[in-house]
Amino acid sequence: MTQQTIGKYRWTICALIFFATTVNYLDRQVISLVKLNLDQEFGWTKNDYANITIAFQFAYAVGMIFAGRLIDRLGTKLGYALSLLLWSIAAVCHALVRTTTGFFVARAGLGITESGNFPAAIKTVAEWFPKKERALATGIFNSGTNIGAIIAPLTVPFIAAEYGWRLTFIITGAIGLIWLLFWFIFYEVPKKHKKLSREEYEYIHSDMDEKAPETVTQEKISWFSLLKFNQTWAFTLGKMLTDGVWWFYLFWLPDFLNEQYKLSNTEIAIPIAVVYTIATVGSIFGGWLPMNFMRKGWPVFKARKTSMLIYAFAVLPVISAQYLGGYNMWLAVLMIGLACAAHQAWSANIFTTVSDMFPKKTVGAVTGIGGMAGGIGGIILSKTAGLLFDHYKGLGNIQHGYYIMFVICGLCYLLAWLIMHLLVPKMKRVNI
Repeated sequence: MTQQTIGKYRWTICALIFFATTVNYLDRQVISLVKLNLDQEFGWTKNDYANITIAFQFAYAVGMIFAGRLIDRLGTKLGYALSLLLWSIAAVCHALVRTTTGFFVARAGLGITESGNFPAAIKTVAEWFPKKERALATGIFNSGTNIGAIIAPLTVPFIAAEYGWRLTFIITGAIGLIWLLFWFIFYEVPKKHKKLSREEYEYIHSDMDEKAPETVTQEKISWFSLLKFNQTWAFTLGKMLTDGVWWFYLFWLPDFLNEQYKLSNTEIAIPIAVVYTIATVGSIFGGWLPMNFMRKGWPVFKARKTSMLIYAFAVLPVISAQYLGGYNMWLAVLMIGLACAAHQAWSANIFTTVSDMFPKKTVGAVTGIGGMAGGIGGIILSKTAGLLFDHYKGLGNIQHGYYIMFVICGLCYLLAWLIMHLLVPKMKRVNI
């Protein structure tokens, strides 16, 4: 059966969650790009800014406790739409803030509502794609994080310079509302979708080792029952060790460029866009590589883990970013870009390990557990960064703080891979 006779509607669904993820990251990155304006208006220290980013990450982590379960209960169609509607409203509300405390509240609101994106997206991929295509589909939708991160620096600083920082939150927050129209027009679960051919439906379920969705009896699976499996802990610890690294780049890269090279809000646009353009390539390649291994006959676990080990090694050069950046800014940009690309490749695969190891009825919940752990990891890394930067800035050399942070970021992935390997050597599937 050829791809032409199978049909390609599943890729339309992939496009929808790609654009949702783009909006998700566009909304969360705005604050880092108007940070200089906010520093001047509110008198923030590095630690103040770290605490505000922590408000987002803590709320995101708490939200993950409920988001995955809520998505499993409401279903992807309603659950995804509700999450995006609420986070768009939360993003717009930033424009109403008048105090530092108000920013804590606004960031917390954005964090808890944005927590629904990835559980919903991963569950959508599990519903719409066979195992062999899930990493590629995840890599494609996950590249939306980079597109959002590219669009943001190319637009937000210029809007802020011309019209003020408040309007940036209103415009970016309103974009998500447009997505909702396309979601309700084009999305439905496979068994109910009128535009899905029988051939494509059968292809989607062709390599499943579980029953098709319409034959599954829905039952409530408790978190405690999921925590007894090594598979849950492998995913959770892997996310905890690596998610915070990505958030460090997202929230602190503009500050690094300003501190190291004295670039203004608008001058940082091109370097940041270059970093996330490189990361986009990594996200898609990260999904393609394990699929290529599987096509050569490799078992799923071997293809997945070999790919992830390659990506973990590809992160290591970021340790030299601070040193090389002393010679030329673009060397630092390229090292950070490579690290972001490797992270996105890693992320596409670690997300896919959930649908590799767990039945569909638990994908949202397990993704939520891992997302919560990732948020906790982000909190630890953000607080460490804020304290380090204020300490070394007081000594007149903030660059030392960034050097330490780049070393930490470079080593996290190999540690995460080793822990995952020890916990689930062959990533056996859980029977629930």
